[in-house]
Amino acid sequence: MPTSTLSQSASASGGSARGASAGSATRVDMAGRDRYARRAVIGAALSTFWSGALIFGFPGVMKPIWGQKFEGELGWIMTLVIFSLGIFTFFAGKWHMKLGTRRSYLVGTAILIVCMLLVTYAQNIWMLYVFAFLNGTASCFVYSPSLTTVQNWYPHRRGLVTGIVNLVFGLSAAVMSPLFKVMYDAWGYVGMCWVTIVLIVITNLIAAAITEMPERSTLTPEQRRAHEELLDKMASSNSGAAPAADVEPKVALRTRSFWFIWLAWCFMGAAGISMVTLSTGYGEFLADGGYAVAAVGLLTAFNLTNGFSRIVAGALSDVMGRNVLGAISFVLAAVGYFALPFATNFVVLCILCALVGFAFGTLFAITAPLGTDLFGLKYFGLIFGYIFTAYGFVGGLVGPLLSSYVLNITRSYTVVFTYLGVFCVLAAIFIMLAKPKKRP
Repeated sequence: MPTSTLSQSASASGGSARGASAGSATRVDMAGRDRYARRAVIGAALSTFWSGALIFGFPGVMKPIWGQKFEGELGWIMTLVIFSLGIFTFFAGKWHMKLGTRRSYLVGTAILIVCMLLVTYAQNIWMLYVFAFLNGTASCFVYSPSLTTVQNWYPHRRGLVTGIVNLVFGLSAAVMSPLFKVMYDAWGYVGMCWVTIVLIVITNLIAAAITEMPERSTLTPEQRRAHEELLDKMASSNSGAAPAADVEPKVALRTRSFWFIWLAWCFMGAAGISMVTLSTGYGEFLADGGYAVAAVGLLTAFNLTNGFSRIVAGALSDVMGRNVLGAISFVLAAVGYFALPFATNFVVLCILCALVGFAFGTLFAITAPLGTDLFGLKYFGLIFGYIFTAYGFVGGLVGPLLSSYVLNITRSYTVVFTYLGVFCVLAAIFIMLAKPKKRP
């Protein structure tokens, strides 16, 4: 069965639900439906844990080690991760409609294992580049399907459930960044990588076993009726919590709102992902200058708020609106970047990095529900893939790669932090312009 949509399911269920009501022939098991829904949210969150840790934490922790072992520009690593996200988020969304969530997770896990084997036995910088590209590719097959799945189970709480998935995706790096260092010290580089591979397999197989789209799940007729009635209720709702009517991707691409979101991702995506490597680099720079700064502490501060903001912002966005929340957080990130060159106190530095992390997490948290606010649920995966091209093809270039290049030329973190702060301000302007139309 093809992926269900809010409008399709609602229209189909409208008649069936009314018929059932008239004949009282079919009971509704909402509690049973909710058990499947909760399980799907747990699995969707689990599936993103290792992808988040390997994208936002692993490269930052391993940068000093790779820098000593390999010759080459390490700035390309994060750029290639983001570049692959720009390419494959769209295809993962498209293939998810055919494969379903469970099979998408298995594809992503297989790719993740291959990329971890490459980085485990890397002999040169080029193998790290391939690892980076495949790392991003693997993430596409768990992240986008997870957001699609939980929104289909909870169309009435899209900000909250996508926030839960984003929480684990972002917070995983804060959890694993210090643990990667502990594992490296205890077991060495190869041992650390193999333990990580085993944990990836166990976690993702559990996620695949308990997560699937509603129409592909083995619901009873009573549970399926309950889900149809929920979709029918949301389709007829005029509240701001209801998704928009489904918009085809080619139509979405012709709207100004799409391009405003796209531009917000260009600038805030670049500013956010750059902090993954800049935080540790700046921390080492200050430590070499005699200041009491732990480089991994700055990365951890960034990743903590990058994680926690995703559920906080996701839940808040259901109440105060995605646009206002995004703009406020992006402006705070700009303050963080502008102030970083003037701070030397470790606690203050952590707070400033945390502001950037909060905004970056908010960007992820609000994009999925804002996308369905604007364009509906049916084509979300495809439209989300188009949005991510901004992150992959622009953000990755003007973020980690350009910041690395500018830093090598100017030897000044002030220049880099200033232009990234300006990016945050621009993102705040564009996200305010990407407003859904008011419902009649």
